[in-house]
Amino acid sequence: MVSFQEMYNQIHKISELSGVLSHLIEERSLCDTGVTCDLFFEYVEQVKEHLDEEEKSLYQPLLIHSENHVKNTATKFLSGSSEIKRVFKQYLRRWCKNKDLRIRDHELFLKETNEMFELVNKRLIDETEHLYPVARDVMKEDRKAA
Repeated sequence: MVSFQEMYNQIHKISELSGVLSHLIEERSLCDTGVTCDLFFEYVEQVKEHLDEEEKSLYQPLLIHSENHVKNTATKFLSGSSEIKRVFKQYLRRWCKNKDLRIRDHELFLKETNEMFELVNKRLIDETEHLYPVARDVMKEDRKAA
């Protein structure tokens, strides 16, 4: 099980990468560079790992909890995770091939990439404000019961 501090560290890293990338991709000549591609695919991996780690570590105890609001929170975030993965997969199919970015329309790439960053960043804020407090409370209960 991953600690909450590790989850917060992942969130910080993802936010940091999206901030740097959002500046790099503004300039068309920097989009196709190796550095930008490396950072971009590090961002992609960090987001995937974060969502996968949550699925492995957080949702099961929340989904089997006796209180409905706890179950509902877990269900909502698990569903949101699936949707983000689906949208992310479509985005990657459109703009990436073999760990390279394929940017034929810079304006469209910029628009869709910033939308993706916004989607992920909103999710991370929601996790911090809504999911993690519920999960912490449940995990405290579990420790007391043990």
